Amino acid sequence: MEFINNLKSFCQRLFFMVQKELLTTLKDKRMRVMMIVPALTQGFLFGYAASYNLDEVPYAVVDMDHSEESRQLLAHFQGNKSFQLVAVLDNVKGIKEIVDSEKAMVAVVIPQNFARHLAQGENTPVQLIADGRNSSTAGIAMGYCSNIINAYNIERAKNAGLAGKNASLGMIQVESRTWYNPNQLTRWIFSPGLIAMIAFVQVLLLAGMSIAKEREQGSFDQLMVTPLSPVEILLGKAVVPMLVGVVQSTMLFLIARFWFEIPFAGSVVDLYILLLIFMLSLTGAGLMISAVSATMQQVMVYLMVLMMPMVLLSGIATPINNMPEILQLCTWADPLRFAVDGVRRIYLEGAALGDLSENIAALLAIAGITLPGAGWLFYNRSV
Repeated sequence: MEFINNLKSFCQRLFFMVQKELLTTLKDKRMRVMMIVPALTQGFLFGYAASYNLDEVPYAVVDMDHSEESRQLLAHFQGNKSFQLVAVLDNVKGIKEIVDSEKAMVAVVIPQNFARHLAQGENTPVQLIADGRNSSTAGIAMGYCSNIINAYNIERAKNAGLAGKNASLGMIQVESRTWYNPNQLTRWIFSPGLIAMIAFVQVLLLAGMSIAKEREQGSFDQLMVTPLSPVEILLGKAVVPMLVGVVQSTMLFLIARFWFEIPFAGSVVDLYILLLIFMLSLTGAGLMISAVSATMQQVMVYLMVLMMPMVLLSGIATPINNMPEILQLCTWADPLRFAVDGVRRIYLEGAALGDLSENIAALLAIAGITLPGAGWLFYNRSV
């Protein structure tokens, strides 16, 4: 009975703390504008204007012919410095796993009887399968592949003494397929990523401002003499940034789904579970910054130093595989990396939470470090 009474008292105090933080946030006209305008502006801006660059193309091969001609064609891929062979598969069934895990951006499938059809002067298809979750990079990669195959066709014609002539020399025809983004639209990859990124900005900002704002306004000491414990104060200050983040993520989700009509392949429940875990890790980081800052100006300086590298390392604008190895290691400390990847996979390929175990484990690990760290800093700075 005593436990129930203590739990009830805890929930009541936490409710009043959340109510106080929510009213403080919503009464500020500037904060109301910041909650809505940036999400709408960036959602439409990135959806219409953003694009990608491509430096490396990891690819897999399925050679079902094992002929001299198929080896010559694949040698052209291996000789291109932009292509990195990551797997040689026995059959097409292995393509799904290697593309889903983002180990390969493109799969090259050479059919059986490839050499025989060429020798008989027949056109022979070679299938290219691309990961459309990175729409622009997939399009560029397909263009590279087509150029390599066209160069191989020209080389065969020259070797046969038939360059520039209409003769019965079999040619390779490209059959391309793009998974998860068949029309290779850039906004299909940017808009789902923004669902996480906009929440990242707002949650980190609100959490970072929360304690420093109390100190700057002179209400911090009043807060500390209330019946609330430091844990209850921190929890109360964590809830409001997460609520705001959920609202903004929902706005971006609705823009992507209904304005840009990007098909949603996954589960809404899985999406929001991932986002809540992500926001929990962000809130801990924001409260750590707030706990060590005496003024809101200091918070802004810390956030400016922190947020830009986190966005650049997240993979939302630059594929992580194209980064130097030392920076790829740094991305493991960036919660935005795992949120962007997880949201895209849920949205575009219909991945379930079980498929995102690595992302969720990383986010929980970050939250497990930042939240206790924020509590320790808050307690030691307030006593």
